Amino acid sequence: MKTIDIWLLVYPGFVLLDASGPAQVFASANDEACAAGQAPPYRLHLIAPGGGLMNSTAGLSLQAQPLPRRSLAGATLIVAGGRGAQGGAPHADAATLRWLRRVALASAPLQRCCAVCTGAFLLAQAGLLDGRRAVTHWLDVAALQAQYPALQVQDDAIYVRDGSFYTSAGIAAGMDLALALVEQDLGAAAALATARRLVLPYRRAGGQRQFSTELQLQVAPGGVAARLADWLRPRLALLTPIPQMAAALALSERSLHRHVRQETGLTPAQLLLQMRLDHACRLLEQGRISLKQLARQSGFASEYNLRRAFVARLGVLPSAYAERFGTRCAVQGAEKP
Repeated sequence: MKTIDIWLLVYPGFVLLDASGPAQVFASANDEACAAGQAPPYRLHLIAPGGGLMNSTAGLSLQAQPLPRRSLAGATLIVAGGRGAQGGAPHADAATLRWLRRVALASAPLQRCCAVCTGAFLLAQAGLLDGRRAVTHWLDVAALQAQYPALQVQDDAIYVRDGSFYTSAGIAAGMDLALALVEQDLGAAAALATARRLVLPYRRAGGQRQFSTELQLQVAPGGVAARLADWLRPRLALLTPIPQMAAALALSERSLHRHVRQETGLTPAQLLLQMRLDHACRLLEQGRISLKQLARQSGFASEYNLRRAFVARLGVLPSAYAERFGTRCAVQGAEKP
């Protein structure tokens, strides 16, 4: 098998795991191949504009080569995420953007052009993701869509492929993407062996929504949505129809709907559902609780409604959420989809 070149692009202020995580996945795939008496399938290169020591957000530095001038035909490029000068999404200088466009769109182009986390902003800035589906860290999904409206930004995927372009969700999701590339190159058995060596799940259940239940509850203080949320919070377990919500805020139902929609993008009923889901997640994180208790205390009324909400909004069952984020095994009793 021909050796596959993996080029990892970093820059000052890159996120360490965005580069080291995928690098370790490919290195571990090499270890698996060597253990089986085969040649290592991957050759890794760390590159950066100008080369030299690159400081990461973790305070650790990596030595990088300058951006290569030669063609990278048939290779894989992975752009790490990071922060810009103001602490926000990263931005590349004009020379780096020209280099990205050249290697990605050459007559003999890259086999795969990838970005981890906010690395998607650099590919978008270079114009490489226009009209394509893409994903980034859940905290930056809205900013990526607002800054680059020509993109089709996904809000939940762990990673997305659109042609030869790949983007992943935040930070550790870069390892999920790298495992998918190993499977593409070497097959499922090799990717599974690599995941086992790394003590990683071969495929994660659910999308990145399960890590961000509070995201949709960010409301401006003092607005109607904030007042409604304050009124609902101690009443989550109760039946609270829309007319009762409107009366509590001394508004018509139409005005309530209009204000909440403008401030959150949600209807009052959707806001209540999201608050109940967030409360259920917090209960699961705190300790053991039965599904029946969880459904009652969070206002879902039945275990069926609870499970349906978790799967629809977070992509996982309550028991799976508890395994990931609970302080102990949080769901008592068996659970079926």
